[in-house]
Amino acid sequence: MSQPAYVIDQMISAKSIAARIEDLAAEIQTHFKGTNKLVIVGLLRGSFVFIADLVRELDLPVEVDFLEASSYGDSTESSREVRILKDLRGEIGGRDVLVVEDIVDTGFTLSHVIKLLQAREPARMETVALLDKPSRREVEIKATWTGFEIPDEFVVGYGIDYAQRNRNLPFIGKVRFT
Repeated sequence: MSQPAYVIDQMISAKSIAARIEDLAAEIQTHFKGTNKLVIVGLLRGSFVFIADLVRELDLPVEVDFLEASSYGDSTESSREVRILKDLRGEIGGRDVLVVEDIVDTGFTLSHVIKLLQAREPARMETVALLDKPSRREVEIKATWTGFEIPDEFVVGYGIDYAQRNRNLPFIGKVRFT
């Protein structure tokens, strides 16, 4: 089945994203100052570009691990059923953890992942999301740090996809179906 036709309108520029990541990194660095190692847990796949840029801005000892959770598939709407497709390779018990999410929408994915990881007893665990759509929230959850709050629009770019396309855009764009 082919995807419907669409155009992408730039919503957040690459320059704005880079500046915000510098600010987020400074706040995260202050919070985790003195850590012997910060485990960055990236939620795949949408957060990989954000993680790469964020980690390069952190002047802390870091370890990067990934967890893949899905509640969208190729749809533009959350199924509200979170599936773990890839678990962490390393242990996080007793360690400082930063969960990195691309976008908090309904909140189901981040809420599920937080519960899963808290059961592993990290020393400290915080969250950072590049984007937040509070108008779509169905589960009460908020990231510790947020890059940008956006309206209820379907977005792509900077690692975020629609049916595995547009991850390579250097900006965040709004999808407009034609």
